[in-house]
Amino acid sequence: MDYTPTKPTPLSPSDYSGVSRAASDLRSHSADSVSDFAATQAQTVKAAAVEKAQNFRAYAGEKATALKGEATVKLKQGAEKAKALHANAEDYVRENPTKAVLGAVGVGVIIGLILRR
Repeated sequence: MDYTPTKPTPLSPSDYSGVSRAASDLRSHSADSVSDFAATQAQTVKAAAVEKAQNFRAYAGEKATALKGEATVKLKQGAEKAKALHANAEDYVRENPTKAVLGAVGVGVIIGLILRR
């Protein structure tokens, strides 16, 4: 079979407008699809970020509650120890008033000497 190219027919100006319209439609469709894809991806990323933030908030809340509970226990223990030390000091001063007064005077003299310099 022998192929002989035929001479293409030239396009008329109305054909050019149809081609440019088709190209414009193609560009707008691809821009729309890219824009739709970007919007979908943005929504997906936003949803993932919101979920991560909610998970972090829940985790932080749990940790804060646990730390608050531990701090409350430690505070109560500290207050009990302070009360016990206070009671022991009172007992010591009542049993040994001379030693307590002389000790207080000695500490006062030392602090006075340090502040004088």
